[in-house]
Amino acid sequence: MKRNIGTVDMLIRLVISAVLFYIGFVDNPIVSGGIPQKIVAAAAFLPLVTGLLRFCPLYLLIGANTCSCRGKSAA
Repeated sequence: MKRNIGTVDMLIRLVISAVLFYIGFVDNPIVSGGIPQKIVAAAAFLPLVTGLLRFCPLYLLIGANTCSCRGKSAA
Protein backbone atom coordinates (compact mmCIF):
# COMPACT_ATOMS: atom_id res chain seq x y z
CA MET A 1 0.00 0.00 0.00
CA LYS A 2 1.61 3.23 -1.15
CA ARG A 3 1.14 6.46 0.72
CA ASN A 4 -1.02 9.01 -1.03
CA ILE A 5 -1.76 11.40 1.85
CA GLY A 6 0.71 14.14 2.68
CA THR A 7 1.47 15.65 6.07
CA VAL A 8 -0.93 18.61 5.81
CA ASP A 9 -3.71 16.36 4.52
CA MET A 10 -3.07 13.92 7.38
CA LEU A 11 -3.24 16.67 9.99
CA ILE A 12 -6.50 18.01 8.54
CA ARG A 13 -8.01 14.52 8.65
CA LEU A 14 -6.92 14.00 12.26
CA VAL A 15 -8.39 17.36 13.32
CA ILE A 16 -11.67 16.55 11.54
CA SER A 17 -11.72 13.19 13.28
CA ALA A 18 -11.12 14.77 16.68
CA VAL A 19 -13.94 17.27 16.12
CA LEU A 20 -16.33 14.52 15.03
CA PHE A 21 -15.40 12.40 18.06
CA TYR A 22 -16.06 15.38 20.31
CA ILE A 23 -19.43 16.05 18.69
CA GLY A 24 -20.31 12.36 18.80
CA PHE A 25 -19.35 11.59 22.38
CA VAL A 26 -19.90 14.82 24.29
CA ASP A 27 -23.45 15.95 24.98
CA ASN A 28 -23.85 19.15 22.99
CA PRO A 29 -26.52 21.16 21.17
CA ILE A 30 -25.01 20.50 17.71
CA VAL A 31 -26.28 16.92 17.58
CA SER A 32 -28.93 15.77 20.00
CA GLY A 33 -28.39 12.44 21.74
CA GLY A 34 -29.37 9.06 20.39
CA ILE A 35 -28.88 7.71 16.90
CA PRO A 36 -27.58 10.91 15.19
CA GLN A 37 -24.88 11.28 17.83
CA LYS A 38 -23.76 7.67 17.33
CA ILE A 39 -23.66 8.14 13.55
CA VAL A 40 -21.38 11.18 13.93
CA ALA A 41 -19.13 9.24 16.32
CA ALA A 42 -18.93 6.33 13.85
CA ALA A 43 -18.16 8.75 10.99
CA ALA A 44 -15.10 9.95 12.91
CA PHE A 45 -13.33 6.64 12.28
CA LEU A 46 -12.92 7.10 8.52
CA PRO A 47 -10.71 10.23 8.65
CA LEU A 48 -8.87 8.77 11.65
CA VAL A 49 -7.96 5.52 9.89
CA THR A 50 -7.07 7.15 6.57
CA GLY A 51 -5.01 9.80 8.35
CA LEU A 52 -3.07 7.30 10.43
CA LEU A 53 -2.46 4.91 7.54
CA ARG A 54 -1.73 7.84 5.18
CA PHE A 55 -3.63 6.00 2.48
CA CYS A 56 -6.99 6.96 0.98
CA PRO A 57 -8.72 4.48 -1.33
CA LEU A 58 -10.73 7.28 -2.94
CA TYR A 59 -7.50 9.11 -3.84
CA LEU A 60 -6.31 5.88 -5.47
CA LEU A 61 -9.45 5.66 -7.59
CA ILE A 62 -9.27 9.25 -8.81
CA GLY A 63 -5.49 9.33 -9.12
CA ALA A 64 -4.94 12.04 -6.50
CA ASN A 65 -1.79 12.16 -4.37
CA THR A 66 -0.97 14.81 -1.77
CA CYS A 67 2.14 13.02 -0.53
CA SER A 68 5.51 14.39 -1.65
CA CYS A 69 7.08 11.00 -0.85
CA ARG A 70 6.07 9.38 -4.16
CA GLY A 71 6.65 5.67 -4.29
CA LYS A 72 7.34 5.08 -0.60
CA SER A 73 5.25 2.40 1.02
CA ALA A 74 3.48 2.87 4.33
CA ALA A 75 5.54 1.83 7.32
